[in-house]
Amino acid sequence: MPIERVLIIVADACGVGELPDAANYGDSGASTIPHIAEAVGGLNVPNLQKLGLGNIVPIPGVPPSISPLACFGKMAERSPGKDSTTGHWEMAGIILDAPFPVFPGGFPADLVRQIEMKAGVKTIGNVAASGTEIIEKLGEEHIRTGAVILYTSADSVFQLAGHEEIIPVPELYRICQVSREILTGEFDVGRVIARPFIGRPGSFVRTASRKDFSRFPHSATMLDILKGSGRPVLAIGKIYDLFAGRGISSSVKTANNGEVMHACLKALSQDSDHKLIFANCVDFDQLWGHRNDEVNFARSFEEMDKDLGDVLRAMKPSDLLVITADHGCDPTQKQSTDHTREYVPLLVFGAGVRHGVNLGTRTTFADLGATICDILAVSRPAAGQSFWEMIRV
Repeated sequence: MPIERVLIIVADACGVGELPDAANYGDSGASTIPHIAEAVGGLNVPNLQKLGLGNIVPIPGVPPSISPLACFGKMAERSPGKDSTTGHWEMAGIILDAPFPVFPGGFPADLVRQIEMKAGVKTIGNVAASGTEIIEKLGEEHIRTGAVILYTSADSVFQLAGHEEIIPVPELYRICQVSREILTGEFDVGRVIARPFIGRPGSFVRTASRKDFSRFPHSATMLDILKGSGRPVLAIGKIYDLFAGRGISSSVKTANNGEVMHACLKALSQDSDHKLIFANCVDFDQLWGHRNDEVNFARSFEEMDKDLGDVLRAMKPSDLLVITADHGCDPTQKQSTDHTREYVPLLVFGAGVRHGVNLGTRTTFADLGATICDILAVSRPAAGQSFWEMIRV
């Protein structure tokens, strides 16, 4: 049965063990999925278990399947760094030579003044901080003064937070776009992120109107190749933002993992012409990993598994499903709230491929993009080695 459509679900931040260079990033011992499973006394993920998640690494509650339905393995990130942009770009065939710049001490004052002048705003903050933390700390001052909250993290991000009643969402987007245009050269961060919030002091809540303003990929990606070859690409969740819209035919904005999985299910059920459906489940990272909340991380992972059952039932014989991740964010590493440098899982399932093939340890995420391009009969990106011959029937 020829494969006509591929669905990739990226379980954001769901790493499966430290990479050999994890110590260079302060991430020795990180292992997101095994550690959250251990923290809750074992995970209940029957669909992922049947596919072969427990065949990749030992995971409490997820025993190896004797006959896994999917091909299974793990992938190492070759690019330096451990953020979403780097991970997704590498899946699509771009291996970075240098990491995106980070600013753990905040951004240079001259740069901030330039952005303030060009955007016509004032900023407060300019520190590395948790998003929920900085909003609680500076939200009242923001409401009083109208100054936008500027912060960063261990990732290459320039984040601007504003209360929707003080800075309307379109205005916050405009300020971010101005910032994106100025942040070039040594300040060319991976993403400028708009972080709208609502509520009152003591009960501020970030909204679903977040928007990422990413760098443009510097060379052709799997998405560019597919779209350019007449094979439309549907982006679900934050995929559109991570690729700055390039190589994407249409997109679906979502607020949480449940909406992402519902959008995947809807896309599979429609007779559309999309050949690649690329989805990101962000809650693991955004809501739980960065907050060191292993219990809710585990529960959210189990909820995704329930939704995965519906996706599996909706798949046609000509569909292929890939489940992977972009980095880790081990919430049990209490010394930090940052992403962690980890291997990511790789599960590949469909009627048109073999079952139970051990794909081993792929030396780059780019192997995934190369394989999908082979499956959909287009040229490959420059990076990556296809494993299509290992899995084809």
